[in-house]
Amino acid sequence: MVNPKQAFKIALGSIRSAKLRSLLTTLGIVIGVAAVIANVSLGASFNQFFTDEIGAVGSNFIIVESKEPGTLGKEEMNLISNLQEVDGISPINSQTATVSYQSSRRHIGIMGVTEDYPEVANLRLSEGNFLTDKDSYSAVIGSEVAEEIFDRPVGNKNSIDLTFTKSNGESVTHRFVVKGILQSPDTKLVQSGIEPDNRIFIPISTMNSMLDENHYDSFFIKAKSIEVVEQTSEEIDDKLGRQFGIDSRQMDNDNAKPYFIMDQVEILEQTKQLSDSLGALLTAVALISLVVGSIGIMNIMLVTVTERTQEIGLMKSLGYTNTSILNLFIVEAMIVGLLGGIAGTLMGMAGAYLAESYMALPVVFPLSKIAAGFIISVLVGLVAGVYPANKAAKMNPTDALRNE
Repeated sequence: MVNPKQAFKIALGSIRSAKLRSLLTTLGIVIGVAAVIANVSLGASFNQFFTDEIGAVGSNFIIVESKEPGTLGKEEMNLISNLQEVDGISPINSQTATVSYQSSRRHIGIMGVTEDYPEVANLRLSEGNFLTDKDSYSAVIGSEVAEEIFDRPVGNKNSIDLTFTKSNGESVTHRFVVKGILQSPDTKLVQSGIEPDNRIFIPISTMNSMLDENHYDSFFIKAKSIEVVEQTSEEIDDKLGRQFGIDSRQMDNDNAKPYFIMDQVEILEQTKQLSDSLGALLTAVALISLVVGSIGIMNIMLVTVTERTQEIGLMKSLGYTNTSILNLFIVEAMIVGLLGGIAGTLMGMAGAYLAESYMALPVVFPLSKIAAGFIISVLVGLVAGVYPANKAAKMNPTDALRNE
């Protein structure tokens, strides 16, 4: 009977004596494990990214957006602002305008906002001041607008011309003085559908006056804490539902409402679900490659058994039992799986690190899942080696020695 230490030495010697064959056997496992580790790490990285990004924007953030123009107005804003757990609210209008600065003309997204917007949306300024409700033709620009969009940098107190197109097709132009420049936010996630770096912000009253409108596209709302976000969202929904005469039996039907409500907690949950689904899909594909790798191990191990027929016969003539030979080949398959697991894990972690660094994602290695992937590689080697090992163990020693 061969003890485990002897079995390991014999199996390792067999692997060393046929390096190319062993390398080809291991390669399938390496690729499969590397793919699993990389995909698991990337999935965890994306989850961490979205969690950090939404945390940077603020988890107590609620959005109410109209489905049709003219739905939301001052009356609806007052209903929401009077709720006990609402800490701040900013109405928003968005429009694309032609912006002229010196000899340059660009189409840029313009946001009509109130003075409360920076606090609600967690924005900071690098220069100047934000808009106040007393401002008329003042503007605050994003960092990209200031530095990159035009041929020359736009500085604080420079003038820009904004040309809007009204709903009737008529154009209206006015000159605005830049009052402040936004600091690029720490988060790279689009904040509630708005990327502040490449936007221009003007007083919402001025925008509505230029466009002959008196409604709002959306409300950005800040709840007093994350603990009351869900409750506040429900209260807002109830107030607006009553305001628009929605039947109480239809309040759970989003299609019956002329608005929709979304909060950062819900956005985070949906994003995580999407990220988890994508990660599961990619991991499933990677596991398929592991299965293919196990088939490769089985095929090459079968070839190995055939090549080592005389060796098996000699071992049996020396007193090796069927169980001993079975164990030898299983240990050899497990070592192949182990080596493939080590190499695949290192390759997968290196690949994930490079991908996450390139995409500016947080580098995350979920150790429990990496350990699981490593253990699976050893088990794959074990399972793939059982049939060839069993075939070797059942060889007739006389026939094996006669075979040349």
